[in-house]
Amino acid sequence: MDTQLSILIVDDVGTVRSFLNQTLMHLGIDNVREASTAAQCLSSCKEKEFNIIFLDIELPDGDGKEIISQINEISPEANVVMVSAHSTVENVKEAIEKGAKGFVVKPFTPKKIAAMLKKFYPELEIV
Repeated sequence: MDTQLSILIVDDVGTVRSFLNQTLMHLGIDNVREASTAAQCLSSCKEKEFNIIFLDIELPDGDGKEIISQINEISPEANVVMVSAHSTVENVKEAIEKGAKGFVVKPFTPKKIAAMLKKFYPELEIV
């Protein structure tokens, strides 16, 4: 399947990044970049347009929720999806208020990721 979706995964845990990356590859998306810090995330956003950014709430150099607005300024087209093990109502609400378009709770399943992609791109043919 030829999707030109471009995705950025921002998480300080390597295993989370590689699991998400592999999940996306299984779904037919291979245009994926990874970042492990808020700084890397922002510099990637300046270099390239992303359709979807999976953003961890807790990063070593910042709060994911705090950088959503910076991402939205640099790349208003991007759909920011917060990823967190702590899905408190406050966290979800605050993330959405700050401009996140979705929320995925860790540990996530490939099915959840596929559903999130479908939410933004219903025309995607996801296997």
